[in-house]
Amino acid sequence: MISLIGSLASTLCKDSLWAESTGRSDRNKDEIQGSLRYGGKAPPSVKMTRVVVLRSRGGDFHPWIGFQGLCWCYLTHSKGGCFMVDIYIKLKVAARLVLVLAVAGMTAQAGGQTKTTMLVEPPAPLLPLSFGAWQAEDAAPSCRDCFEPEGQVADVLKEDGLHRGARMIYRRQKGAGTLEVTAFQFVDATGALSAFSFLREPGSRIVSSPAGKIGSELAVADRGDYVFRSGTTVVVADASKAGASVVSDLRRLETTLPKIGGPQAQMPMLPTLLPQKGLEADTVRYALGPVGYQAMGGVLPGAMVGFDKSAEAVMAKYAGRGLLTLLLYPTPQIAGSHGRAIESEMNRQGASAGTVKLRREGPLVLMTTGSWSPAAAKQMVEGIHLRDQLTWNKAMPLEFHSEVRKTFSLLSSIAILSGLLMLAAVVLGFFFGFGRAAIRVMQGKPAATEPEFLRIDLSGQSKKIHLESQGPESGG
Repeated sequence: MISLIGSLASTLCKDSLWAESTGRSDRNKDEIQGSLRYGGKAPPSVKMTRVVVLRSRGGDFHPWIGFQGLCWCYLTHSKGGCFMVDIYIKLKVAARLVLVLAVAGMTAQAGGQTKTTMLVEPPAPLLPLSFGAWQAEDAAPSCRDCFEPEGQVADVLKEDGLHRGARMIYRRQKGAGTLEVTAFQFVDATGALSAFSFLREPGSRIVSSPAGKIGSELAVADRGDYVFRSGTTVVVADASKAGASVVSDLRRLETTLPKIGGPQAQMPMLPTLLPQKGLEADTVRYALGPVGYQAMGGVLPGAMVGFDKSAEAVMAKYAGRGLLTLLLYPTPQIAGSHGRAIESEMNRQGASAGTVKLRREGPLVLMTTGSWSPAAAKQMVEGIHLRDQLTWNKAMPLEFHSEVRKTFSLLSSIAILSGLLMLAAVVLGFFFGFGRAAIRVMQGKPAATEPEFLRIDLSGQSKKIHLESQGPESGG
């Protein structure tokens, strides 16, 4: 921008106005002592009067503008100071135009280069360097959230929406013992619940008492492994070499895990449909993908269930009976299509599947397999129904409040605009109606003159129309 203005100034001022300062500037004065060397030969009509200092901060011009001179030239000092030379020329109007264009150009350039900087705070590490009596073996790991599972575990956790993973080995600050902790964070609580079902070992014990569990759910294996879920995070702790109980320390670790609210923290509805009578809580498995479904003991081929259509599956065993499978689909149409395919598969398996009782209710498909009696299987599938949950005191998510505010603002604006339009219509009506009549009365004329309007006389008699300038027709 400055180069363009310099070229324009050179053309209008009939000479090259660019010069180089060879003197020294005084920061406390507006004048500079020294000489100026022009790039070209200055014409005799050009007379230098003085040099004015321009302060510069960060490369931005802060010009000291005065109209004593007629043409201004920008100079750059070798130390970064910016100067202007006041020169007399003959083209006064052109010089003032150059000055206005220079100031406007620099203002527009400064405004156009304004950038908004957004700072994004990175998420806190998934696992701390210390908690309770434990200190990380590596006090300064190069990457704390870079753990990636392998094999079937990686495939299942990918189906569940794995966001990040971390693994650290801790040692007791006082005494002997090591503790290996692996944490996985998922996109939502639904994926975390599915991963919790998969990561806990078969035969592990579910701790349901509030005083004994850690986080939302806790499973304890016989060899000392702890698997617990907190929000959208699942933690697997290998305490086989810990040397002492670590439950209290793991509770402290749970308080450091990420806390998620809103829709991402909502639990799935499907597991809540399982009847509690006779349910073996340790056998409940929840799956979101074909690999995890088959790895957790699903009786159907994974591709047949329809996980590509956002299906959900939950399986559980009942004491002295068999396996109950619930499948939930987005729509009844999808459930009906997959229900017919499942029925064909069960007929193909025959007696090896045990007592099979299949029923569909809307988007829900229910099926029993294993050693059920026919009466018990029928009673089980016919006793489960979808239910609508209605709450009046549950806090609504922030997105709902935002939409309510937007709707209220829109309706308020419409109401205000409608009121203004009605007020304008009333004012205009008074103005064009009563105002017009008042003006006619002030002029000595009738408030309304019917002859000004066209009318149709259906009486069959011809009458003369009187104009305002004529008086009433004399009778005769």
